[in-house]
Amino acid sequence: MFIQTEATPNPATLKFLPGREVLVEGTADFRDADTARTASPLAARLFDVPGVTGVFFGYDFITVTKENSDWQHLKPAILGAIMEHFMSGQPVMAEAGPISEHAEGEEFYDKEDEEIVITIKELLDTRVRPAVAQDGGDITFRGYENGVVFLHMKGACAGCPSSTATLKHGIQNLLRHFVPEVQQVEQVA
Repeated sequence: MFIQTEATPNPATLKFLPGREVLVEGTADFRDADTARTASPLAARLFDVPGVTGVFFGYDFITVTKENSDWQHLKPAILGAIMEHFMSGQPVMAEAGPISEHAEGEEFYDKEDEEIVITIKELLDTRVRPAVAQDGGDITFRGYENGVVFLHMKGACAGCPSSTATLKHGIQNLLRHFVPEVQQVEQVA
């Protein structure tokens, strides 16, 4: 098994490409070992590597976030954990399945703004999320209120030094161009 790695815009996060499907549907974001242990054998194994503080699964990639450790020392242990997991034949997720996007909180918007929200979601799905996935992360719609779009950043995007620029200059400008009602974009936890 050959696992490729790619740098992400977030220096604390590295993207691992195992050359196979990781999650068929959706994404899964783990920010602590306790949650990982109950939901994913692979995430639990990665959190066993000292210095790992976050694990994110996309369709065909895994991003791992570290604390102050050096990638030179962490990368071999992470590669070994990923390889051992896939060789073991265990599932990526426990029987409960992937963590749904609704687990993070329900969407909120006024029913009168439904057409605007549909357009925003379509733009996010077709233009933003594929680009963000290339960097090892994901962005999901959380809400729309009084011209403000609320988005949740996951994976490599969470805590990335350039995430504010991505939100304010990239996504905000895109949405304002196609949806004049959008005034600004904000990040929510």
